[in-house]
Amino acid sequence: MQQRHGPEADPREARLRERLEAIRARSAKSSSWRSSTQYLSRLMNRDGFVPVKARLAREDLLFLAGAREEVIMFAELGVRLLDLHRPQESGGISSDPASPLRRCRACMSRWPCPTFRAIDETLSR
Repeated sequence: MQQRHGPEADPREARLRERLEAIRARSAKSSSWRSSTQYLSRLMNRDGFVPVKARLAREDLLFLAGAREEVIMFAELGVRLLDLHRPQESGGISSDPASPLRRCRACMSRWPCPTFRAIDETLSR
């Protein structure tokens, strides 16, 4: 990610960017559990638990320790960004009355705005 320097640099941005990069790095170092969950789900007992003896790397434990809270935090962030970046009619004259021009309520870019497109592209992978 790009860092800004100079008079326009905002220490809050640097702090947030650092936190996001740390989460990304911690996540990338951990192992994926996708294939293991298919196998483990077949081992579920009557009480709804899977008795497992697992060997976890330090990176896996560091990731798992905060994963739930971080996923909740990112989901909340996504919802809040969608609440901010919504379309509204721009009020301009359009050559197609059935499809009026729209702009983003937050950034006033043409709809869909770059923020909405980034969220859509990321979550559509």
